[in-house]
Amino acid sequence: MLVPFLIMLREGLEAALVVGIVASYLARTGRAAWMPAVWIGIFLAAALSLFVGAALQLASAEFPQATQELFEALVGFVAVAILTSMVLWMRRAARSIGHELRTSIDAALMRSATPSLALIGLVFFAVAREGLESVFFLLAIFQQSPGAAGPLGALLGILVSGVVGYILYRGGIRLDLSRFFRWTGVFILFVAAGIFAGSLRHLHEAGVWNSLQGVVVDLTSVLPTDGVAGSVLSGLFGYQADPTLGEVILYVGYLAVALWLFLRPAAPARPARRTAEALS
Repeated sequence: MLVPFLIMLREGLEAALVVGIVASYLARTGRAAWMPAVWIGIFLAAALSLFVGAALQLASAEFPQATQELFEALVGFVAVAILTSMVLWMRRAARSIGHELRTSIDAALMRSATPSLALIGLVFFAVAREGLESVFFLLAIFQQSPGAAGPLGALLGILVSGVVGYILYRGGIRLDLSRFFRWTGVFILFVAAGIFAGSLRHLHEAGVWNSLQGVVVDLTSVLPTDGVAGSVLSGLFGYQADPTLGEVILYVGYLAVALWLFLRPAAPARPARRTAEALS
């Protein structure tokens, strides 16, 4: 339950920040009358995300066992790729996302022949990106940890992110977003490592991958995955009581590269960009 809650809290906050920046900028520049276009973009993005998620879930239910395992492996690999790119993108874009959004709003409303459609498209693509990311995250996580706790955690994460986003928009609280995204980013990379290793196991069960299958260590008698601690570790970090050599290589190798890319010092901003952000 914790993993889908934190992932949807982070994804929901990203979407809420985008919408909050758009809404506050429209209000501050006397263009609040365009807010219906913003809501249309949000609802269209939500509808697309729900449709894609339901379609993938229904389609996978009709697959035979081997194809089901292959499908789960592919969903896992896609989720890892999206998780990694999302975390690294937010690391780079957090400082300039507000300026870029305000520039895009001005372009949509002042230089477009159909400003309402341009604004709808701007909000739609920004929110749909978060929604489609969430679809693949949740599919991968629900496949590895079936049950009602996952969907409840995801729903709770969305609700909490909506409340926090609204309070941030109204200025009721000040949240250290850079620290929040940094620590949740580290956590998500560990989640992604578990999904990555679990996807290799799905490939093996589908009969596609049969190399590096020697068991590195067997902790079944000490920390089984069907026990309380084992199930928590499995749900959080993809823990397996009997990991194979291939799974360990993927897990450790992915974490080494991803954490280095994420935690390395950011390059200093160019003077021109700092000036533009200060003016914004």
